[in-house]
Amino acid sequence: MWARTDLLKLLGIEHPIIQAPMSSISTPELAAAVSNAGALGSLGCGILPGAAVREQLTATQRATNRPINVNFFAHPVPAHDDEAAQHMRDRLHGYYDEVGLGPVLQPGEPFPTFDQERLDIVLELGPKVVSFHFGLPDIKIVQQLKEAGSVLLCSATTVSEARQLEAAGVDAIIAQGYEAGGHRGTFTGDPAIGTVGTMALVPQIVDAVRVPVIAAGGIFDGRGIAASFALGASGVQIGTAFLACPEANVQPIYRAALRSATDESTSVTRCFTGRPARVVRNRFVLEMAGEEDAALAFPLQASLALPLSMAADESRRADFLPIWAGQGVAKLREMPAAALVEKLVAEAGSYRH
Repeated sequence: MWARTDLLKLLGIEHPIIQAPMSSISTPELAAAVSNAGALGSLGCGILPGAAVREQLTATQRATNRPINVNFFAHPVPAHDDEAAQHMRDRLHGYYDEVGLGPVLQPGEPFPTFDQERLDIVLELGPKVVSFHFGLPDIKIVQQLKEAGSVLLCSATTVSEARQLEAAGVDAIIAQGYEAGGHRGTFTGDPAIGTVGTMALVPQIVDAVRVPVIAAGGIFDGRGIAASFALGASGVQIGTAFLACPEANVQPIYRAALRSATDESTSVTRCFTGRPARVVRNRFVLEMAGEEDAALAFPLQASLALPLSMAADESRRADFLPIWAGQGVAKLREMPAAALVEKLVAEAGSYRH
């Protein structure tokens, strides 16, 4: 049925579709529904404490006996800059007063990188697929995961990154085009360099590596899947299209923003977390546009900016909430995750004839 089946065999799935992990959005219910439909469901564990990783992975494994993917951040420990931190605290002070948060605290590190605690959980519970964003953890950790039988995936936003991942032992590479929602996975040099679009990036990575390539970014229906295969990909990773599924952890004001979004609604900003991420523009994105270069290193910026999205007043919360979404946001279809997988497969099939 599919032009290439190497990824299907590697992952043990029926359909070459991976639901993107999407930290804070993916749930055990979403991941299990996707996996039970024959694709690969994913848990975004990048922002979760260890106990929550265990809880969500265990709940997902109880809901499906099919392969699932757990995703983690592998970012370097950020360097603290007191002068830059004071500038950002001063810049956000007015917003904190407006939403009643009190003084702006010193920046911290709210998102854990992949560490021994998380490694122990993964080795104990044994999900079939482990994926990383912002590069890979230490090579010794990679070797332990490989020896345990884990299939490893990682995002690349350039050809050179893809080559590095293949050399490090990654089993399949996610070619993340600039259209993708959420954080850019760039891990070499300036995080702003990975701006190649999916259509240009995928065939270049396919030609540069021997492992299966997974296209990601701007894929929201069967046409995108068929196009990805035509470019040489062995599968796709889709995130934004799953935001409209009832199993996704998307609060009402987030869903409202998605429903009103158009093809012109998204842009990439560093002001939420310190790393470039594609979001639906809101007041915070627009007003902070001049502070892109002043954003603190990831995830220090997140410790200062994200508390604003917890404002008690819903209209204020909408001003400051990061609405992670890709350039296909205007084409969202509201339906259960399993039905979406079925529809994507059927649509892709119609373009293979």
